[in-house]
Amino acid sequence: MRLSLNKDNYEAVNLYFQDEARFGMMTHLGKYLTASGVKPIVNYQHVFKTTYLYGSYSPINGDSFVWEINGVSTGIFEQYLKAFSLYHPKEYKIVVIDNAGFHSTRNIEVPDNILLLRIPPYTPELNPCEQVWQYIKNRFKNQRFETMESLRDWIDKMVNEMTCQTIKSITGNHHYLNAFNATFNN
Repeated sequence: MRLSLNKDNYEAVNLYFQDEARFGMMTHLGKYLTASGVKPIVNYQHVFKTTYLYGSYSPINGDSFVWEINGVSTGIFEQYLKAFSLYHPKEYKIVVIDNAGFHSTRNIEVPDNILLLRIPPYTPELNPCEQVWQYIKNRFKNQRFETMESLRDWIDKMVNEMTCQTIKSITGNHHYLNAFNATFNN
């Protein structure tokens, strides 16, 4: 696919992978390193309060745009895209999305500086954003949060501690990088 862009409107083009992830107050148990024969002790709670992260991550330069919001819907997705379009407004964003039902673009307005590309259905392995969520959730295991505010603080800290280099190392895939460079660096 060839894109024709009016170069006067945009200073840069970037590739992002977008996805959502749910985080909640229920303790997710994971492996623990202990002495042989010693059973690990984890404070566990069974609470069904959750929040969601909407995230877009670039394997090109490690840039990211993350929103924490309570829920998933077409309306929220549209709001996210509008906010994302204002982040580096002179950047043309090619955003790869999955086929979640609320990603329907029939009745939403997609900003001019965003192009949405869908991956085939049932192929999460094609979306490097899934690895970002795994990176965060690996650090989320065995955590216990007393309040939603403490959970949100932890998420905020995790997201803000991820450097561009970390994001590039997680999302970087030579197939995507080569295709992007062949298309936009000629």
